[in-house]
Amino acid sequence: METPTPAKVFIVEDSASIRARLTDLLGDIDGLQIVGEAETPIDAIDGILRSRPAWVVLDFQLRGGTGVDVLRAVHPTAPDIMFVVLTNHPTAQYRRLCLGAGASWFFDKSTEFTKIKDVILGASVVKQ
Repeated sequence: METPTPAKVFIVEDSASIRARLTDLLGDIDGLQIVGEAETPIDAIDGILRSRPAWVVLDFQLRGGTGVDVLRAVHPTAPDIMFVVLTNHPTAQYRRLCLGAGASWFFDKSTEFTKIKDVILGASVVKQ
């Protein structure tokens, strides 16, 4: 029997403590591999395009730009990547902006943090 290829995840978050929480949250999902992390839009765009993950967990507010900058740069050339925006700025305006730029989900960090795991587990990309 063939071993399934792990679903790859790239984390874009400028807070080291939030990145560590995301790694802990997602690290116990069978069939999931965290393939990179970035703190800035430029590093995120480069890392995502190089690693071609199935999933990107993306902060809205980043050093030197926003998650929308990342979405606008990556989504047109890699529309198959699933973007999950996780933010401390859960306004309707930012939600529309992110979803319009290619995000699949938009969650509030303070109240919906663990929903990222639920979304990934519920997707057919990862089979447990």
